[in-house]
Amino acid sequence: MREIFAGMPWWVKWVAVPVIALVVFGGLIASVVGFVIGLLFKVLVFAALVGGLIYIVRKFMAGSSSRSDW
Repeated sequence: MREIFAGMPWWVKWVAVPVIALVVFGGLIASVVGFVIGLLFKVLVFAALVGGLIYIVRKFMAGSSSRSDW
């Protein structure tokens, strides 16, 4: 492979080959990036919902225990 690129101009190695790779694999790269971003968003929403649930349960438990002291 190295011998093939040795005789090529610099723009073939650094411009044409990456552009061809983006054209061929662009859809795959976009779908992988979209999947990763969607997964991170779902993880953040899950963490926020679990945190909110824990906050509400602790608030409710603290309120009910102080009422039982009466």
